[in-house]
Amino acid sequence: MPSSQPGLRPQARILSVGITVACGLAFMLFGYDQGVFGGVLSNPAFQEQFDHPDATIEGQIVSSYVLGCIIGAFLSMFLGDRLGRRKSIGLACTSLTVGGVLQATAFTLPHMIVGRIVSGIGVGMNTTTVPVWQSETCEPNRRGILMSIQLTMLVFGFVVANWLNVGLTYIPDQPVSWRFPLAFQSVLSILTIAIVSFMVESPRWLCLRGRDDEALDVLARLAGKPATDSDILQELRTIQQIIRHENESQGSGWRQIFTNGPQQNIRRIALGAGASFMQQFGGINVVAYYLPVVLKRSFKFSDRMSLILSAVDSMQWMFWAGMASFVIDRVGRRRLLIFGSAGQSLCFAMAAIGLAIDTKPMNGVAVAFIFLFYFFFGLSFLVIPFMYPSEINSHRTRNLGSAIAMVTNWLGVYVIVSVTPTAIDKIGWKFYLVFAITNFVFCPICWLFYVETSGLSLEEVDKLFEIQYHGGKNMAYHNATRRVKENVNMETTEHLEKVDTT
Repeated sequence: MPSSQPGLRPQARILSVGITVACGLAFMLFGYDQGVFGGVLSNPAFQEQFDHPDATIEGQIVSSYVLGCIIGAFLSMFLGDRLGRRKSIGLACTSLTVGGVLQATAFTLPHMIVGRIVSGIGVGMNTTTVPVWQSETCEPNRRGILMSIQLTMLVFGFVVANWLNVGLTYIPDQPVSWRFPLAFQSVLSILTIAIVSFMVESPRWLCLRGRDDEALDVLARLAGKPATDSDILQELRTIQQIIRHENESQGSGWRQIFTNGPQQNIRRIALGAGASFMQQFGGINVVAYYLPVVLKRSFKFSDRMSLILSAVDSMQWMFWAGMASFVIDRVGRRRLLIFGSAGQSLCFAMAAIGLAIDTKPMNGVAVAFIFLFYFFFGLSFLVIPFMYPSEINSHRTRNLGSAIAMVTNWLGVYVIVSVTPTAIDKIGWKFYLVFAITNFVFCPICWLFYVETSGLSLEEVDKLFEIQYHGGKNMAYHNATRRVKENVNMETTEHLEKVDTT
């Protein structure tokens, strides 16, 4: 995939908007894939085509997609830094296109399962690469807002899938009622490829590969300034210096990457993966995947009413995801994680109490708190686990750390999706109590171990960990952050003085 199309070189705001749109479409595709198959599984025409598969077979079809996502995230560990961000996204969307076509044209279960796996591989690669590309091409003070927009598009895809499922219940006996929604993902993936082909590669990845002249050109285009501008040259030097310092301090090879010296690689990879672990074991997919099942089995709603309530609930989820863009940089990642885990704990605790008492008014309370869950999740754990690994890891480990975080994410999805239907049937309200406890435990973990990255450039995050390491146990991270800002201001002043003297 070439770095730009001949005669078309978007710059500055147009380029930033284009990258955000491409990332948003990729995540809309992710959200659409998450939501669409729940309605397809109960479609009468689908059931007829595949000889009314039992719950075990349905579980295999669903889990095959998650297996593909795990494979895709794992492949990104080895391909991400070799291919670059744009080629990785292009490969992922190609996989999604092929997977969508395979699913839409399936007449046998093996055919459908292969299509689900191929689509999953594309989603796994995209969830690893897209946040990294967005983080490496945007301004530090806009990173949180842009990532929130990206995750809002994820939920929009989920909303589209939910309402499409509701609409298709009115033509249940036509094959198009399940083939069209599965084919539509290919349209979104082709559109994403088309937009990405006109965008730029990450300047940080280009520097990592020694392509400094191309990196300078990209930085100038992103800023809308000439390549000779002093600020652009200083930004390039900063990236080069950080990469050079990482290479010198870490050495070469995977063994050197998994060390906890001044760069604190293990700690940083663990923080990124930990955010993904908390997202999944905070209970989101009990609600996202199985809300219609929860409303039907636990709260006794009809099939169609369960789908309608799920679709309405997904719309308020999208609203709170959008609201996150206004608070994520002002409040900060760490505080929002604490806020989110505390609120999610409350929601699951109240849902468990309501179901345990099992009266009509208390069941209403339980439903209300299940719906309120999205308020806390949308403002915190929806966005942060996807952006935090790309912020917290160094240039050399960013792709690897993001891939490990996404493998963790999809393994968590697999576990939760696998156990939820059985757990709801076997232990009822006690299942919701499990997530009340896990979220409560996450509060002190976020307070004690997580580091604030809001407002810091990716290079400043690198310096933050090294300054804290050399400062010892007595140096808190907020003090290290202040030192980083002081060092950056000093380096900028020295650079400007050199420019003046020349």
